[in-house]
Amino acid sequence: MSQSTAALLRRRQTLVGKLAGLEPLILRGSLIERYKRCGHPGCKCQQGRGHGPKYYLSVSQAGSRPEMDYVPEEYSQPVADYLRNFQEVRQLLEKICNINRELLRRRAKF
Repeated sequence: MSQSTAALLRRRQTLVGKLAGLEPLILRGSLIERYKRCGHPGCKCQQGRGHGPKYYLSVSQAGSRPEMDYVPEEYSQPVADYLRNFQEVRQLLEKICNINRELLRRRAKF
């Protein structure tokens, strides 16, 4: 980072301010869209993609298998928005951490 220490501190404060202004509606995980075949002979799902889409929230935890929760179709867009909010928070935190590492390297008070 070629910015001055003062500029880094200002940038960090701006990023922290963005965190404070975010919606608390966040979810970690992935939204999975699935189509399933029912197995009934002659059903249209046997020729096409299957019945669906059906949505599932997949959340992985360290040391355990991913958990899948069914998401009704009317909740799929809000869930997608909450997942996007999480990614935004994660990106902001990563930027703040990078600034803090640079300040530490410079031995600046932070």
